[in-house]
Amino acid sequence: MRKVTVSGKSVDEAVELGLSKLQTTKEQVEIKVIEEAQKGFFGLLGGKPAVVEVKLKPDPIKEAILFLRETIDKMGISASVEKDERNEGIFLNITGVDIGVLIGKRGQTLDSLQYLVNLVANRQSDNYVRIYLDAEGYRERRKEALETLAMRLSNKALRTKREVRLEPMNAHERKIIHTTLQNVKGITTYSDGEEPNRRIIVAPK
Repeated sequence: MRKVTVSGKSVDEAVELGLSKLQTTKEQVEIKVIEEAQKGFFGLLGGKPAVVEVKLKPDPIKEAILFLRETIDKMGISASVEKDERNEGIFLNITGVDIGVLIGKRGQTLDSLQYLVNLVANRQSDNYVRIYLDAEGYRERRKEALETLAMRLSNKALRTKREVRLEPMNAHERKIIHTTLQNVKGITTYSDGEEPNRRIIVAPK
């Protein structure tokens, strides 16, 4: 039950009754006053109660998970979604078969899904919600691969005393490269180009 229409001697009384029926709090609902209470003749006859509609606000995380599951189903993929709440945000991990289709080339499909999931979650949310999407631990494997690549290319830049240009990456992946090499002696990194073709340059100082 997502909404109820209730009546009471006053709007406040009707709202309290609605909250009780929905077993929720005032912060979690939208309240619409349909009719104000009216006193009868001499306060006795012909009075009308207040009528209000009490409706549960959408849960942004539940809405996002529902959207993600429906999207995965429409793609013809059999998978499940698990939620993990951490300090930095909500993590949704997808597990199942043919997960590579959801990841896409260099995680591009997964990034697109993550963008859409965040749009859905924040469509009706009062406070910004940050959702991170992963599939079978892909993000961690990609992070480790980028760190290894960064170290290998920094060694090449030092050895050849020449700049090394990486392939275009999204902002999150570029940050991993920058962070990995920020304390490497004799090496500097900077980004070049425009999105979506922005890339990192690893250069000797």
